Amino acid sequence: MRQFLGILAVNLAGVGQRLGAVLTIVVGVTCAVGVLVSMLAIGTGARRQELADARDDRVIVTHSGARFQGSIPKDEATTLRDMPGIRKNAKGEPIVVFNTLVPFEARRRVTDKRIFFPLIGVSGDLPALVPEFRLTEGRMFRRGLHELIASNTCVRQFSGFELGAGRPVHGVDWPIVGLFDQGQGQQCVVYTDADVLMSTFGSNAYTRLGAMLESPGSFEPLRAAVQSNPSLHLDVQREREAVEQDFKPLNALLNFISYFVGSIMAIGATLGAVNSLYAIVDARRRELATLRAIGFRAAPIIASVLCESILLALPGALLGGALAWILFNGLAASPFGFSFNLAVTPDLAVIGVVWALAMGFVGGLLPALRAGRVPVTTALRAT
Repeated sequence: MRQFLGILAVNLAGVGQRLGAVLTIVVGVTCAVGVLVSMLAIGTGARRQELADARDDRVIVTHSGARFQGSIPKDEATTLRDMPGIRKNAKGEPIVVFNTLVPFEARRRVTDKRIFFPLIGVSGDLPALVPEFRLTEGRMFRRGLHELIASNTCVRQFSGFELGAGRPVHGVDWPIVGLFDQGQGQQCVVYTDADVLMSTFGSNAYTRLGAMLESPGSFEPLRAAVQSNPSLHLDVQREREAVEQDFKPLNALLNFISYFVGSIMAIGATLGAVNSLYAIVDARRRELATLRAIGFRAAPIIASVLCESILLALPGALLGGALAWILFNGLAASPFGFSFNLAVTPDLAVIGVVWALAMGFVGGLLPALRAGRVPVTTALRAT
């Protein structure tokens, strides 16, 4: 240990004399970590956005084994209204909202790019189920009519969602009669009457149900009552669990892209570190051989060079994480038509540091082994 610490101190003291090689390592690691953290911030921001308005006293009900197909028969949906644990509104009616989803087309204002997202048909007391819902202009759609209401996000992001505009649905223009805000979400959301939408598309089953619980503790009694009823083939999930499951494929794709691109950058930075460390070791061959000649063992030399490589990667990790936070934290993004803000969190900073230390270890391993094998005769010939 004394030999290791002594050699490491000498190595670090000579950093100023090897500034070019050291900067190559630091800059390479900074770029690799900055790219990885900033790209992982996409998935983190998307997850934070999708869970922003999730509540513990709200549940999502779907047909067993199906999440997006309209597969909840109306008789099963009606039966759920009488289950225990469901809150009632001011009129004494269970707060259960039936949803049906169909694809809906829109075009971005700036790029005119075509985007598809669900048009949501609702049947029930929507404001009671979604307390964060707030009508800002116009009125609520009327039951039985071909009318739409859109979130203000739709107006900002897409063309043709202004109050009074007509949107084509199944070949017929449906007017937008109201605009609303809904919690912290930045997604374009469009509602209409579920029965009208199902009639338009010839459907007789709901896609999913939303229900408000009397309290978060009412979840288990409700789920047990649904599971014990043989006539129901439904899955009950807390809203947070259902949202995470819905967005799991998107999050997986974003993480795959992040690590794929980050790995390519890491390989380049690691190769640069290997070349730089090889140059450092070759420049110090006489010094290392002299240490071997006066009794220093190979293991402390190898460990000191490897530790030096890891320590040189650490400033790059800190700089890369800091640059990612300065440049990308809070930046708006809209991949796949899903809008959110990037979020550089402390957890991502830790991932960046671990990523950098791994690059330092891998990049320093071969040069360290080479340093430990420098023959003693090198020092003797130099003398």
